[in-house]
Amino acid sequence: MLLQAFWKPDIVLLIEPTFFGSPHVLSVAALCGGIAWLHIQDFEVDVAFQLGDFSSSYLRRQAQTVERLLLRRFNRVSAISERMVERLAAKGIAHDRSSLFPNWVDTSTIYPLPAPSAFRKQLGIAEHAIVALYSGNMGLKQGLQLLGDVAREFAGRLDVQFVFCGDGPYRDVLARLANGAGNVTVLRLQPSEKLNELLNLADIHLLPQVANAADLVMPSKLTGMMASGRPVIATAHAGSQLSEVLRGRGIVTPPEDVNQFVSAVSCLAADAEQRHKMGENARKYAVEHMDRDQILRQFEASLMQACGHSSLPIHEGLSATR
Repeated sequence: MLLQAFWKPDIVLLIEPTFFGSPHVLSVAALCGGIAWLHIQDFEVDVAFQLGDFSSSYLRRQAQTVERLLLRRFNRVSAISERMVERLAAKGIAHDRSSLFPNWVDTSTIYPLPAPSAFRKQLGIAEHAIVALYSGNMGLKQGLQLLGDVAREFAGRLDVQFVFCGDGPYRDVLARLANGAGNVTVLRLQPSEKLNELLNLADIHLLPQVANAADLVMPSKLTGMMASGRPVIATAHAGSQLSEVLRGRGIVTPPEDVNQFVSAVSCLAADAEQRHKMGENARKYAVEHMDRDQILRQFEASLMQACGHSSLPIHEGLSATR
């Protein structure tokens, strides 16, 4: 990192997680006279304590003190949701130093397919069956125990098939659930060129979260789910950013409430018209608010403004036409 100071970058950008790279970034920015910029994908310190990774109140106070001291040394701080930007103010970041830089999706690469996904035939899933898909990291903050419990509730219904795709510490638990179950399939992480086919396998996307992670993170996988033109069933508290985004584009249930989640799956599985309407709304939202080119242009403008440039150059790959 220190070697990077020699070419004197205008901006030194850190993406959190991990926040522990802050001293390196701040040092390089100071040495080269550049702007130190922190972009937050999730509030790492808050999440660690909310999820019980650490329980000491003394350690929490010390960690939050260090976090505030480091945060205030950054010239600019951005986050991926409006609620997370609001949280920055509570951590002492002035409004003129914070900005929104949401996750994006290439809506020309992820889009609704006109025909059933090739994965359906590959996995031997009947044409009439409803596929409820979770695709993403299988870690602790994803709240995947809920999905295992929900799948068990549908054990006697082969017309609803659950597909769990990804890698992580919870994968083995889901794999054991799939053994002997006629309604559960567990897949390894798929290559990027198969992502659109995979997301189009879903009739319903599943997005569980643990209760205490609300508005500390904004699941990046949501962008692809919505761009694929399918409804999403997520767990979130009422009034959270996720619940607002999915209004009319899916169903939000209380975190860790198995019965409500089962009811949501049953409701959408039985109502093709509702699935289609919500899926169309989700796709429209992704195109209008999550499109890659639009978001990167806005972020590039923010970078140029931070560097004191008023005009924005047009770069290849960010052309104004599609």
